[in-house]
Amino acid sequence: MIPRDILIENSRRNVALGHTPDPLTGDESDSDRRPYSFNGTTYYLPSAMLADSRLGVAVSETDFARLRFRYDFPFWAVSCVVITDKMTSADIPFRLNRPQRRLVGLLEAERRAGRPLRLIMLKARQWGGSTLIQIYFAWIQIIHCRNWNSLICAHVKDTAATIRGMYSKLLSRYPPDYWDEEARPEFRPFERMTNTRVIPGRECKVTVCSSENQEAARGLDCALAHLSEVAFWKDSPRHSPADLMRSVTSGIASKPLSFVAMESTANGVGNFFHREWLRANTPGASDKIPFFVPWHEIEINRCEVSDPDALWDSMDDYERSLWTVHGCTLEAIKWYHEKRMAFSDHRSMMAEYPTTPAEAFSSTVSNVFSSEDVEALREGCRVKAERGEVVMSDCGDTALCVAPRFVPSVDGKCELWRYPRPGGDYIVCVDIGGRTRNADFSVICVLDRHSDSPDGVPEIVAQWRGHIDHDLLARKAEALGRYYGDALLVVESNSWESSSEGEGRYILDTLSVRYPNLYFRPCSHDGAAQTVGFHTNMRTKPAIIANLVACVRDRGYVEHSSAACDELLQYEALPDGSYCASRGCHDDMLMTRAIALYIHATGRLVSPFRFDDSTLNAILDRCMR
Repeated sequence: MIPRDILIENSRRNVALGHTPDPLTGDESDSDRRPYSFNGTTYYLPSAMLADSRLGVAVSETDFARLRFRYDFPFWAVSCVVITDKMTSADIPFRLNRPQRRLVGLLEAERRAGRPLRLIMLKARQWGGSTLIQIYFAWIQIIHCRNWNSLICAHVKDTAATIRGMYSKLLSRYPPDYWDEEARPEFRPFERMTNTRVIPGRECKVTVCSSENQEAARGLDCALAHLSEVAFWKDSPRHSPADLMRSVTSGIASKPLSFVAMESTANGVGNFFHREWLRANTPGASDKIPFFVPWHEIEINRCEVSDPDALWDSMDDYERSLWTVHGCTLEAIKWYHEKRMAFSDHRSMMAEYPTTPAEAFSSTVSNVFSSEDVEALREGCRVKAERGEVVMSDCGDTALCVAPRFVPSVDGKCELWRYPRPGGDYIVCVDIGGRTRNADFSVICVLDRHSDSPDGVPEIVAQWRGHIDHDLLARKAEALGRYYGDALLVVESNSWESSSEGEGRYILDTLSVRYPNLYFRPCSHDGAAQTVGFHTNMRTKPAIIANLVACVRDRGYVEHSSAACDELLQYEALPDGSYCASRGCHDDMLMTRAIALYIHATGRLVSPFRFDDSTLNAILDRCMR
């Protein structure tokens, strides 16, 4: 039976969700609004409007409304904009729904602060995100700015034209009493340009184009850009979404009332839109505000609950988390419970009706790691890293004689979350990348095998990531290993073993002489002999990935790098059973975790014996033939 306190809390949540402010009188719960009496009616007006000297001389309802339009977008929208209701197909005044009110709150805070508007929006279904952006553009062009041109670019031209069609309807139904221009409100062709229309009197041009014809967007003089369904923009060697973004936004000045809105439904991970979303959610990395609407915020996604006891007893752990973690009502959970029956598996439901952004981006079939498990792992990423480099002085060919130390630096490529513990037991794992900017990254991660976490599970305590010459990478790895108490140094040796001109062999040989605790593996040609490094191949890779899946699922280690969590979400299983990062993504951090945790789990932590130079050379010759 459902506890009584659950029913009481559900009633409270429903009351809170039932609050729908009247845009005509204003939202009294908005902290930026203040009460003001006009002609016997109390309105809750934006603070900036109350400071406008014209408010005191407005004598008619029309004058009052005209002044209010400049400060109160929800009031202008319900007074001047007509849209088609999706449920009834009837023409109705545009009243903002709950997600739209939340988004307008963010935009208005930026506008009032005088900042340029920059937005990236991960869309869900049926709440009118694209509609809101276009109508907000119209408010800027009709009420605030003349000669303020806009661009609508979608993945195909028909979609862009449909978005502009909303604007056409807005103009055709605009109230004459509130239109100040001599020419009537409408779109007119602009100088025989098939893709551009102009609003006479306002002299604001609106251009449509598609990602399939990127040349049409070049050289435009725009202050507003609505970039729709960006995740579906074509990406080819000749035309990329990043190139189109640059051509569109480079001409938009960073000034008040300029607006770049990038929006899309999710289309898997690893594409341009996904990377931009991740960047926007990294503090200080992007100029865009991220905005996401979960399924339960959309008002139509609810069902009446006739038997609360039966619903409560039928809920699984995920549905219980909707109540405890996400604050859903029983009515919303009932809708979700019934909607799931239309899908063959829960992952498909989450991709279509996401609760979190990670669910929205997750593939229905190919993701190796569960988005819920990765987001749970990401809790450890709240720990702030120190950035710098681990340095030490070299005093000979066979030894480093000065103790390593961590030197903080804003330009350093080493992130340090935990300093070495006396008597600590560490594994340092190296994944070798390339030297150039476009190559894979080289990564060195440090795993504390017995951390101070509550469960005592392994913990990632440091990481170096960048592009560097391989001999310098070896020295970086050596320095980090010595800094963490001569940790077991594990080199993923595929790249070095196969490198040309013997460079890889030289580096492995040098490390084996210079470093006191290097990982050796059995040579495949002779089980009694060993060779330096961990070799990732058709036999070892499934094993290390399977172990990593279990560690992520069971919270078997503590992760502090949000970028490493992103790589987990971008890792895919291919039809032939192999694994790889999504197109345009990397797996270098992931592989260091997989190898280090596998060696930790299997207990192969030290070499039973070491070799002199001649013996090591003979083993390397035998294993590299």
